[in-house]
Amino acid sequence: ILNYDIMARFRRRTCIILLLFILFICSIMMALKTLRPDRAGFGDPFGLGLLPELQQRTVLLDSKQNSLNRAQGDTVTRVSNLHSIAVNTMKASMSSVKKLEEELSSPNYNFHIFYYTWYGNPQFDGKYIHWNHPLLPHWDPKIANNYPKGRHNPPEDIGANFYPELGSYSSKDPTVIEAHMKQMRSASTGVIVLSWYPPGMADENGEPTDDLVPVVLDYAHKYNLKVTFHIEPYKDRDDRSMYHNVKYIIDKYGSHPAFYRHKTSTGRLLPMFYVYDSYVTIPEIWANLLTVSGSQSIRNTPYDALFIALLVEERHKHDIHRSGFDGMYTYFATNGFSYGSSHHNWASLKAFCDSNNLMFIPSVGPGYIDTSIRPWNNHNTRNRVNGKYYETAFSAALLVRPEIISITSFNEWHEGTQIEKAVPKRTGQVVYLDYKPHKPNVYLELTQKWSEKYRKEQEQWLM
Repeated sequence: ILNYDIMARFRRRTCIILLLFILFICSIMMALKTLRPDRAGFGDPFGLGLLPELQQRTVLLDSKQNSLNRAQGDTVTRVSNLHSIAVNTMKASMSSVKKLEEELSSPNYNFHIFYYTWYGNPQFDGKYIHWNHPLLPHWDPKIANNYPKGRHNPPEDIGANFYPELGSYSSKDPTVIEAHMKQMRSASTGVIVLSWYPPGMADENGEPTDDLVPVVLDYAHKYNLKVTFHIEPYKDRDDRSMYHNVKYIIDKYGSHPAFYRHKTSTGRLLPMFYVYDSYVTIPEIWANLLTVSGSQSIRNTPYDALFIALLVEERHKHDIHRSGFDGMYTYFATNGFSYGSSHHNWASLKAFCDSNNLMFIPSVGPGYIDTSIRPWNNHNTRNRVNGKYYETAFSAALLVRPEIISITSFNEWHEGTQIEKAVPKRTGQVVYLDYKPHKPNVYLELTQKWSEKYRKEQEQWLM
């Protein structure tokens, strides 16, 4: 009996020890399991969750590789997968974009700024475009003989009196486009008036740029800017070709979120087109396109829009009205150069527009100098006076209470109207003008200042 009792206790003790050992092994296994993510496959890096950037890249690469393995040779699947990678990349950068939004002034969609994408350099275009602008001769041969001929030789010698902070850049360079958008947004402008020629066409010193429009729209949208079009005077521009131009632009770009539409007094949302040198075409031709009874009428069609004509001489206001345009702008940044660009005429032009249901859009600029390409044109130079000329123009514009103010320009460097950042530069042959004693961004800051002033005054006008 004693032996049986001893054996029974021994077996119980052995079972308890064995049970405890099994529990110990199970607890170790459970602990190890909690250290390994459930989703991890063999060979996944340990501690992946501690490196979210690496994790994101790995997940994206894994999904790309799995997609390729599942459907090798399936082009549609590959393209779709790459698109999803791009979307995820954009999502990853949204926090930095939101932070940027907080730092920049809100866009003012009543401030429109003229923008040019006609510049090129060897890195992106295989050659210089526009920076090597030729010296334009005076129309009088006797005067022309007194001035130099030839063309500029970038990058040290460019067709401008100021020198850009970005150098002799290419308008195709994505970093340049983004820098421009950030500058325009920092200036609290809201609408980019993009210089535009139909596909395959360009100015006499440039090359076609319509293929850049989607890129400009994309970057504009990133900075919450809108884009409208400044239709340039190309060969044989008339009512028929303009109808096709407008149809092309709206069909191709009208669905983009950055495409500008203006809310009219009747509540309609319509695209807007600035038409440079509109006075070259007679009113009867324009009326075919822009009046309801016109033979080529665009009115009350899916391509109806607001068309803004360039006013240079006083008589043009009557032609603009007869043509069926919706408004007028003055473009030139030279006070006194033309009737339209003379500040003291803006009140009477605004009154004419008000009485004829037209928009009046005065154009303000920081100054004017084009002697780098027209060396005989000194008399039209307008000194910037350290920003005072620009502020005087804004003050004159606000006096007439316009619905929109246009700015000439963001980057028309040939005529020295740019507000883009410029820097001091001296070469062996040329000493460029600069914005000293102010910083390179002084005209962006002045624009932002007047944008806020315009907002406050507009609230008073509407009361």
